[in-house]
Amino acid sequence: MHGRPTEEELRGPTLMRASRRALSLIGRCTTARQMKQVQSNLTVSGTLSDPYAVGKILTFFAASDPSYADQFFDFLPFPCGATFVWNTMIRSLVDRNEHAAAFSLYRSMASEARLLPNNYTFSFLLNACAELVDICCACTLHCQAIKLGWESYDFVQNGLVHVYAICGDLDSAHALFNASEIKDVITWTALINGYSKLGQVDVARELFDEMPHRNSVSWNAMINGYVQVGLCKEALELFNNMQATSGLLPSPAGIVGALNACSLLGALDQGRWIHAYVDKHQISLDQMLRSALIDMYAKCGCVEMALDVFERMPKAERDVFAFTSLISGLANHGEGEAAIKLFERMESEGVVPNEVTFICVLSACSRMGLVDRGLRIFGSMREVYKIEPQAQHYGCLVDLLGRAGMLREAKKVVEEMPMEPDSYALGALLNACRVHGEIELGRKMVEGLAHRKLDHGGVHVLLSNIYASASQWGDVVQVRRGMEENGVRKVPGCSSIEVNGAVFEFVVGDRSYMSVDEIVLTLAGMDKHLKSLGPVEEGEDERADSG
Repeated sequence: MHGRPTEEELRGPTLMRASRRALSLIGRCTTARQMKQVQSNLTVSGTLSDPYAVGKILTFFAASDPSYADQFFDFLPFPCGATFVWNTMIRSLVDRNEHAAAFSLYRSMASEARLLPNNYTFSFLLNACAELVDICCACTLHCQAIKLGWESYDFVQNGLVHVYAICGDLDSAHALFNASEIKDVITWTALINGYSKLGQVDVARELFDEMPHRNSVSWNAMINGYVQVGLCKEALELFNNMQATSGLLPSPAGIVGALNACSLLGALDQGRWIHAYVDKHQISLDQMLRSALIDMYAKCGCVEMALDVFERMPKAERDVFAFTSLISGLANHGEGEAAIKLFERMESEGVVPNEVTFICVLSACSRMGLVDRGLRIFGSMREVYKIEPQAQHYGCLVDLLGRAGMLREAKKVVEEMPMEPDSYALGALLNACRVHGEIELGRKMVEGLAHRKLDHGGVHVLLSNIYASASQWGDVVQVRRGMEENGVRKVPGCSSIEVNGAVFEFVVGDRSYMSVDEIVLTLAGMDKHLKSLGPVEEGEDERADSG
């Protein structure tokens, strides 16, 4: 005959019923206030120790109010239930880029809660290693995953392939890929992304072509890989091929990659088509996509459309990249005053400029001849924003002073730069010498650069141009002969043009293009026709317009 049930036995069914009721209530919560009320009820009833209820609450707040999730987790007693409760917090910390806190929690999970990690734990932590590009940490986690028997699980294996590829250890990544019994689309994409990140797009493309199945992420990885190494035509061809053959809608990341390719090529028609495609398919314009559209229109010279996209952008989304893209477009297309005003608006709206922003606005000041304003902006980099000027910023300062005829001051900036002057700074100073007829200063500068082993081809060409502008043809011949004798060559120039949506590139001296003879004949005909017209008399163009 059994005795009377103990208090623990009586409480067991009660707690189980309370837990089921709590889970039911949690499932119906839609606001933080409702969830906090359920949490309070669980605390009062003593059922907060149920790991499933705790996990549901943590998941809710990790997505909506991460700081409250941290407080709630810290309030829980140790041990507080199952591994997935800890995984929820580890994942939340990784998603917030609080990687040190995530690894600290992982160590506490074993030492304080005495819980072993599972495949989800490792997948979250391996993502953190990839973000940090920390191969040592990845190797440690790999060893622990092998020891605990989780290495062969798909989440872990995909995470390992991804992190080794991102960290540049493609041998290890490929070895894991080859050893994998089940290669899903994530495994393939992780390896393709790794090769693309390291610029090995030919290998990445071979893997891409071998993939049995592709998703939008796979296409994005390959498209962005081409853009990264400057193969923008190939990127756009692949983007168009995706529309024609895959039946997949591109994700915002893939569209951003295609727009970046349009920006670099100056392919305005293709960029407009992509914008229309986005509108037609009602693809959500997130912050990154809007910024890419602004950048594309600005770099392609369609500043009005760039402004339109910018003004339609929610104020909260106008970050430093959106402002900088538009400032750059305005500065590069003769709207220097508007660029400077936009920079001032950026500051007034509390958006902190970055290094690229200062390059753009300093260029605008240079073109406008606003020396004092440019000097103040340059000074604010270090004094206000704690940004240490780099070679390009000093180059902008040299250009600012040189255009204003302040050549001694510009030369002093070049001589006192805390790093070796780059081609932009040297070119700006030498070009100023040419414009203002300072032949001797230009000659001395080039001699000094030759002594410091900085005499690249562009510098000599600029010196040659300085002599040519002063009709000192003997000196021009001497500079060119010296370049030939010393094997100094200038990087050939390259230009591109978009015709009917197709982009054509031309490099100086390259006659491999199939229509080169036709192009040369056309240019010769144009030149002959223009010469036959003779010089235009002053005022003749105005008379023609008035007539």
